[in-house]
Amino acid sequence: MTIDELSYEPKGDKKNSDFFNEYRIKIYERRKSAGLEELLGNMLGIVVQVEHGDAQAYLRELHLLGPYRFESLFQSKTHRIYMLRSQDAYPRLIVMEPLAADYCDEVTLLNRLYPLAAKKPNARYVGEIFKTADTQQTREILESHNIRFNYHHETRNPLYTESGVVFTFPSDYTCNRIGYCQHDIDDYESLNFGQQIDPDAKDVEQWEAIAEFSKQTRLDPLVLGVDHLATRILAGEREDAILEFLTMSHYYFWGAYNISEMNSSTNVNRNGHVDDDKLSPAKVFTANNTPSFVNSFDNLPMPTEDFVRNYGRRLHHMAYEVVDGDHRGGEKNVDYVVNTLRDKGVAFLAHVVGECLDDPNLKQIFSKHSEFSILITEYVERCHGYEGFFTKSNVASLTEAAGQDERYQHGHVFD
Repeated sequence: MTIDELSYEPKGDKKNSDFFNEYRIKIYERRKSAGLEELLGNMLGIVVQVEHGDAQAYLRELHLLGPYRFESLFQSKTHRIYMLRSQDAYPRLIVMEPLAADYCDEVTLLNRLYPLAAKKPNARYVGEIFKTADTQQTREILESHNIRFNYHHETRNPLYTESGVVFTFPSDYTCNRIGYCQHDIDDYESLNFGQQIDPDAKDVEQWEAIAEFSKQTRLDPLVLGVDHLATRILAGEREDAILEFLTMSHYYFWGAYNISEMNSSTNVNRNGHVDDDKLSPAKVFTANNTPSFVNSFDNLPMPTEDFVRNYGRRLHHMAYEVVDGDHRGGEKNVDYVVNTLRDKGVAFLAHVVGECLDDPNLKQIFSKHSEFSILITEYVERCHGYEGFFTKSNVASLTEAAGQDERYQHGHVFD
């Protein structure tokens, strides 16, 4: 099923400006006329960077929390690059680890601007890689639309400028990048990520042991691929961030909802060319309804804005879909997954929210931030064919729980 974005009416109760509505359509029209719609395909990869020395532990965490399994390891001039695979059709997960403890590039400098990000200055979600039929043509079109790409003199990491993927400059609104690749994501020679090397046998043994645990406890068939990727941004940049992403992709604006209890909105963008979002995960942007300096008059909750002030504009969480169904004794699958992971020491921010009774609904939960990637892992189970990404009450509860965990103490003020 393909969505006609020009005639599609976005869902939700979040009102957008005339500017947004006008340029949303203009962007769709320009993508078509410029040929981007025909060039671009599904999401091929998701890229995360961790600190030097954290990759092995982060891969153990990834093997436990989700369906990704180690596939290959490469070494470039500056990084070790780990390729992980889930099910064949789903995006790969790419983890970068600097070779040196004192490695510094634009990611490092950006993280050091924010008090809670500075503790792990190289740990950051980098961005997504999309399939394209022609990398150079895609770049030329987007550069004519004022999208900036990285050049050699602007960054140390050869992945951004010397590999088979071309990456944009970090967004001014989200600090995420987008990469474009015309090659088969499993054609390592064409990807040119570096020299392929063997990981330490002890690390492989640990990853395999965790994978075996997932099989034995039946986590494997229950936790599927990535459902959506959620970025937190500043209140005044919500519309710009969405329009920029629409310019750089062939996604469409699905809709936006106010979460009044948390003084924020949730804004969803989807790939209208797939029937399963896990083939090309949705991109979600969350922003405060009022900026912090105005909110000081009313003192409304603002965990979303506080997150950005404390960590910077960045990806907040990555959500996995859980198979709908009852595990045993009426226990929903997501409850079983969470309870099994809790027994293995995984910390969660709150209880599972939402009910799955006789009507379509969904149950969701956030883990605590990863010590290594600073990302939260979400689990979501859609019950009885529920088609949305959230309910307002669920999002309010999850946002509140995350806000309590993301506070920063400075002077006599708690964010």
